[in-house]
Amino acid sequence: MHGFLNIHKAVGMTSHDVVARVRRLVGRKIKVGHAGTLDPAATGVLPVAIGQATRLMEYLAEARKGYRATVALGITTSTDDAEGDPLSCRPIPPLDDAALEAALAPLRGTISQVPPMYAALHHHGQRLYDLARAGQVVERAPRPVTIYQLDLLGWEPQTGQLTLAIVCSKGTYIRALARDLGVALGCGAHLAALQRTFVGDFGLDTAVPLDVLQAAESLRPYLLAPDVAVADWPALTLNAAQMQQVLHGNMLDLPIGTPDQVRVHTPPPQSHLLALLQRDPHSPCRWKPLKVLAEIAVPPQAG
Repeated sequence: MHGFLNIHKAVGMTSHDVVARVRRLVGRKIKVGHAGTLDPAATGVLPVAIGQATRLMEYLAEARKGYRATVALGITTSTDDAEGDPLSCRPIPPLDDAALEAALAPLRGTISQVPPMYAALHHHGQRLYDLARAGQVVERAPRPVTIYQLDLLGWEPQTGQLTLAIVCSKGTYIRALARDLGVALGCGAHLAALQRTFVGDFGLDTAVPLDVLQAAESLRPYLLAPDVAVADWPALTLNAAQMQQVLHGNMLDLPIGTPDQVRVHTPPPQSHLLALLQRDPHSPCRWKPLKVLAEIAVPPQAG
């Protein structure tokens, strides 16, 4: 079994919890992994790879991600979200659309973002969250991230909460975005709720809750083809001779004009994903295998 599940993660579960549940469903001998951690308090899209599809997770990790975030103004917390201890409470200034837009505008595009202290990043060999739990606060280097979209969906002055639609690059902390928005508005803020709406081609409208998968007789109706992780790569279909070349790890001659990176598939009718190829910088008309997915393209014969 090879492919991806588009899981709608429930609140309270870690991403590791989801992987453990799926592993019990498919059997412990089959590799399972997730592409893009969601905090326990967050809900929404969590792609889970099964079998040889785990070898493609790194490409899915590069995909754009979408979120719907609720930001509570006036209160900062130790974790920059609702799970942490309150650190400060300040009055919220009168805010209109113009004031909110002026605070949001500098947070769009490629920005430098300081990660939260409660993060899985390493600092001198230790996880930041381990240092934070020990009461330490260390300086964190800003990291470049890209905010492709940051739209105000709603503002409730009575509750002091904003609703935002966000599309961002890998490595973006939505908690840090909420924190920085609070700084810009002069009152502080934290992330009150978060739902991930998409990861690449994995959307919330097709995400499946874990309890549905657990009640199903088979996971196959919910299993997406492995190439969904590289759907944005140009695709080529190989003939039988080319297929054998790739299976043996040999470079392939392709026509001039072929993109630098391509995904190649076996001949019809199966048309399984066989490999990812990259142009050889020393031989401009030859493409070398980056990954060969033989178990997906050529399943072992029974007996």
